Amino acid sequence: MARKRNAVDFEKALSELEEQVHLLESGSLPLEEALKAFEAGIKLTRECQQALTEAEQKVQLLLEKADGSVEFSDFDTDNDPSNNA
Repeated sequence: MARKRNAVDFEKALSELEEQVHLLESGSLPLEEALKAFEAGIKLTRECQQALTEAEQKVQLLLEKADGSVEFSDFDTDNDPSNNA
């Protein structure tokens, strides 16, 4: 159950971070509010980065072979059907 909560927390934090960025980019906040929004954005960025680091570690564990070695490969965007550049 904790995994789903972490995923939801990441999505929520990312959404809140986007809101803070839009507020700051609008330029309509007074200085004190802009500083508070910036501080909140830094905190949210750290939370998101921690969640991504944990997810990366889980992926590395899943890729670990039975003999203890880890197999890594680059993501091939040329063959990705969603990459229609």
